[in-house]
Amino acid sequence: MHAPPGYRCPFCRNANEGTADHTLEIVHRDDDVFAKVNPRWRPSNPGAVLVVPVAHHESIYDLPPELGTAIQRAARAAALAMKAAYGCDGISTRQHNEPAGDQDVWHYHLHVIPRWHGDALDTADARLADPEEVRRRAAMLRETWPDADA
Repeated sequence: MHAPPGYRCPFCRNANEGTADHTLEIVHRDDDVFAKVNPRWRPSNPGAVLVVPVAHHESIYDLPPELGTAIQRAARAAALAMKAAYGCDGISTRQHNEPAGDQDVWHYHLHVIPRWHGDALDTADARLADPEEVRRRAAMLRETWPDADA
């Protein structure tokens, strides 16, 4: 495990405390996972989503295999919602484990990133987005989020 002593997990706070600021970023929630607009994104890829298990699991190594379907289902729904809401050209997914794998939050999560031709995803650093823009993007995704059967 890599979380430092006394670590207070931000995703567990999102999942369990439901503060007004965080619930405005959440675009989907069920018993197993939630999806939220990432408040940090690269300038050419606004509105990325994080798919997060409700239960705390630090990394892929301790993630129960049965959560894989719920995570993939939410990632697919996020991709479909982004295509409809943003009109992006494609989608990338990423998942990081351990410091050498660039993990920086010690709770498993999957990035779903909107892509455009020539967006040069890896050439710019991620930065905090304007909170109002995060909320606007979250509202767009909630409006286009597909039904579970779609």
